[in-house]
Amino acid sequence: MERTPHLLVVDDDREIRTLVAQFLTRHGFRVTGVKDGAEMMRALETARMDLIVLDLMLPGEDGLSLCRRLRAAPDTAQTPVIMLTAMGEETDRIVGLEMGADDYLAKPFSPRELLARIKAVLRRASGPAPAVGAAPGKVLRFEGWSLDLAKRELRSPDGALVQLSAGEYDLLVAFAEHPQRVLNRDQLLDLARGRSAVPFDRSVDVQVSRLRRKIEPDPADPALIKTVRGGGYLFTPAVTAGS
Repeated sequence: MERTPHLLVVDDDREIRTLVAQFLTRHGFRVTGVKDGAEMMRALETARMDLIVLDLMLPGEDGLSLCRRLRAAPDTAQTPVIMLTAMGEETDRIVGLEMGADDYLAKPFSPRELLARIKAVLRRASGPAPAVGAAPGKVLRFEGWSLDLAKRELRSPDGALVQLSAGEYDLLVAFAEHPQRVLNRDQLLDLARGRSAVPFDRSVDVQVSRLRRKIEPDPADPALIKTVRGGGYLFTPAVTAGS
């Protein structure tokens, strides 16, 4: 029997917490609701969460700071996060993604839209199917790096495990499976996110920036992921596949 996904909803509005929890429970999820960061951390100490719906505006520590803490902790570094906020400005979305959120939804939102985003993010995080062209157990290697598609792990040339969010992992797989080829944003969205992003979503640029900080010797002068003006991005290394 498959395990029921456990979601954590962090929002200081009790009515929103209750409505979201009831809606998501009716759609087959187990839901825990908390009002702030302190309660969130206590909940994470007692149960493993499959995804966190995190409000940006919270009493005490805000959602951006909490997202940063989640990404810095080994136990939650790869836990998907969907950020909620009453602010719909693009800059707020970009900042949330920079902090490590996997997706972003502005209030007021449709519960069905939130459900669709949750399902899409969970699909990307769990990797139920191999990436395009991937075979079970395949390891992609480039410039000393090893990307294990079965374990969804990236190891540096010195063998260290590098933590990647679900979005960063899917983006790197898209690049590694299409090396030395210019990919525009739409192609990357298709390959890495299954078109779950909204039109004109700049999250690809943010994910590329985050990925560069993790794999480039000099993120300010990237050598592995080149920007092609007016075209998109080019993954420059030669990639080999093995088991």
